[in-house]
Amino acid sequence: MASGTLGQGLATTSAASYYTVAATPSVFNVALTNITGFPVAVNLSISASATVPTTSEYLEFQTVIPPNSVLERGGIVATTGKFVVVSATTASAISINVYGYEG
Repeated sequence: MASGTLGQGLATTSAASYYTVAATPSVFNVALTNITGFPVAVNLSISASATVPTTSEYLEFQTVIPPNSVLERGGIVATTGKFVVVSATTASAISINVYGYEG
């Protein structure tokens, strides 16, 4: 049973997984922080694939995060085997933090 920080990283321009749900139920938040001085668009999904989300799995699609700002999605509930997948229009511009509780 894990709790606290479940996954972290810097977004790339390709979809990549930053957390894999290991226990059901898992309840977590995802914070996407723009660490640059310019706007950056992001994609966020809870996906069955670690790198290829389907269109129905997106929580955010091409959402622009202003400079030095955060987009946070909270209270996400997911089942074992799902992935938190993120990509951004600029590599290393978005800091990803997934934190919460695994059942």
